[in-house]
Amino acid sequence: MPTLVLLRHGQSRWNLDNRFTGWWDVDLTEQGAAEAVAAGRALAAAGFDFDRCFTSVLTRAIKTAHLTLEAMDRLWIPVEKDWRLNERHYGGLTGLDKAETAAVHGEAQVRLWRRAYDVPPPPMADSSPFDVSGDRRYAGIAVPRTESLKDTVARVLPCWEERIRPALARGERLLVAAHGNSLRALVKHLSNISDEDILGLEIPTGRPILYTLDSGLAAVERRFLEPA
Repeated sequence: MPTLVLLRHGQSRWNLDNRFTGWWDVDLTEQGAAEAVAAGRALAAAGFDFDRCFTSVLTRAIKTAHLTLEAMDRLWIPVEKDWRLNERHYGGLTGLDKAETAAVHGEAQVRLWRRAYDVPPPPMADSSPFDVSGDRRYAGIAVPRTESLKDTVARVLPCWEERIRPALARGERLLVAAHGNSLRALVKHLSNISDEDILGLEIPTGRPILYTLDSGLAAVERRFLEPA
């Protein structure tokens, strides 16, 4: 049966600071790096092996992929980076403290921006210091000014159909190291989760999600890997 493991990056510096991160490139904390190593050791202990890894173009996901694979002695396998696996773009909320934002706009409004399926945050201003539209890794790409989870699903699914699914169909064993919302987009699709129910799905950092797929790549089971 095809092997598919999803892994949210370890704790980032802005996770620790409780800030909206989105497409801004921040590094892992020491705890985040340790979470990635622990995930790799747990996967190896459980008998998992991989032929290919997919990740985003953001440092926290790339480092998580590398640290996880290094812990498995599989640092040599191909790693494919795709911007479509980036975190959801948080628009004008990028860089803001979540608690302070709730104090200004109200918890109900911030909850709507964060959890509603099709309501995006306010768009990022052109003058924002967190604007990445000029970053060379996005050359030729129309960088969004903001995204809802629905928007994130719309860009993640083509990556699934064009890159990830064909690799699984070839029999490759895959690790996808990405972000909370890009992985929620994949889980929503694979597990056929409704627009309403996906709002309650939380994906913790550094804890592998194991998918059992049938020969047609339909999901049979989804579960977290228990710590080794």
